[in-house]
Amino acid sequence: MPAKSRTYQPQKVSAALVAQSEALREVVHRLTDSDLERPTRLGSWRVRELVVHVSLALSQLLPVLDAPEADGPALPLADYAALAGTMAEFVDTVTTEKAAAGFAGPAAEVAAAFDRALDAVRVVLDKLEAEPDRRVTFLTGHPMLLTDYLVSRLVEAVVHADDLADALGLEDFPHDRQAVAAVSRMLADALAGQVPGGAVELRVPPYAVVQAVPGPKHTRGTPPNVVETDPLTWIRLATGRVDWAAAVEAAEVSASGERSDLRAYLPVLR
Repeated sequence: MPAKSRTYQPQKVSAALVAQSEALREVVHRLTDSDLERPTRLGSWRVRELVVHVSLALSQLLPVLDAPEADGPALPLADYAALAGTMAEFVDTVTTEKAAAGFAGPAAEVAAAFDRALDAVRVVLDKLEAEPDRRVTFLTGHPMLLTDYLVSRLVEAVVHADDLADALGLEDFPHDRQAVAAVSRMLADALAGQVPGGAVELRVPPYAVVQAVPGPKHTRGTPPNVVETDPLTWIRLATGRVDWAAAVEAAEVSASGERSDLRAYLPVLR
C-alpha cells in the first residue's frame, strides 16, 4: 500500500510543469492546418479541440489561485482521480465552445492563442514560492494542497501530450522525466486508493511500486501476484487509452499470478 499522504516537492513539481508545458508548446507550433483536423482517440475531438483543452486545463491555475480557500479537509490526489470523471460533460462543452471561438482559425492563430494561455501560466509558475502547506480551491469547490493541484495539472499535461503524439503519429514526444514520474506515482496511488488491498503488487519502474486489490497480503519474498509495465503504458492503462488485454498481448504488461488481471479496476482516471 502506498502512503496515503505521499508528498511532492513544490519546486520540482512546478519545474516539471513548466518543462512539460514548453514541450507541448513546441509541438503545437509545428502543427499545420490539416493537423488541426486530425481525429484523436478522444471521441469527437480533433487535434484542435485537444489543443484547446490543454490550454484550458493549464490556465485553470489562474482562477484557482485567485479563488477564496474552501473549508474542510484537503482533497487527496487519489480522490481527485475519481472526481475528475464527473466533470467530463462540462469539460467537453467548454472545450467545444472555445474551439469554435478563440481557437477557430488557422494553425498560426491557434499557436498564438495557445501561447497567450501558456505565457500567463508561466508568469505565475515562475513567481510561485515553495509553500508546502498552501491550499487552493479546486473548481469543484474542494480544497486541495497547492502542490497536489499542480500535480493534477501535470496529469493533464502528460496525458494529453500523449494523446497529441498519438494523433500526430509521434513516437518520441519529449516528455519531461519528472512530469512522467509524478504522474506515474499519482495514478498508481489512485489505483491503490480505489482498490485497497495487498494481493497484487504493481510495479512501474523506476517510479512507483504499490500494493492493491483485496486478498491475501504479501509481506516478504516474491509476491504471488505481480503486474509490471513501463510508465507511459501504465499512464495509458490508468486513463483508459489502452486496453488491458491488448497491452498484455503486446507484451507491454507483464502480469503473473491468478489475481493479477487488473482490467476490472481500470481506468482509475476517466
